[in-house]
Amino acid sequence: MAVLRAHGIEAPLPDGFEGRIFVRPTSGAERAHAVAQFSTVALPADVGDFGGGLVTLMRENDIFATLFEYEPESSGTALFARRGIPRALTADDFLPYVLRRGLVGQSGSQWFFTESGRPFTFYVVLGSHARRPELVPRVNELLAQLAVSPAVGPVTGPVAAGGPWN
Repeated sequence: MAVLRAHGIEAPLPDGFEGRIFVRPTSGAERAHAVAQFSTVALPADVGDFGGGLVTLMRENDIFATLFEYEPESSGTALFARRGIPRALTADDFLPYVLRRGLVGQSGSQWFFTESGRPFTFYVVLGSHARRPELVPRVNELLAQLAVSPAVGPVTGPVAAGGPWN
């Protein structure tokens, strides 16, 4: 099992998944935060943080997920009140209208939470709403091993980790 580690995120990849952990380049006074992407489809270099450019390529058995970090000031707000990474999603947690870009047949779920003092969202797209009872256990396998460490300091510059390219 390949294990990705970067920016205080550790993600052992279940069979059939690839992934990466990175920080997008910033400009000016922007602050960069970690993004971790996981997919059963090859991840193009230019995929958007929430799957733009990839979800249209998904087949019915495919999964895309992202763990997206927000500004530290978001911790403690109502949106991020849930403590801890969600570990056991169910088929009922996935709905077609949760998707950022609704594609016929697909299904999605999004969870906002704080882990190790860091605010995140975990956003998932399933290639098939009808096949979610088969696909959600694979998402849970990914979530079961996902770990986040407390932030150490500001993140600077673009960095990537994971996958066979590193």
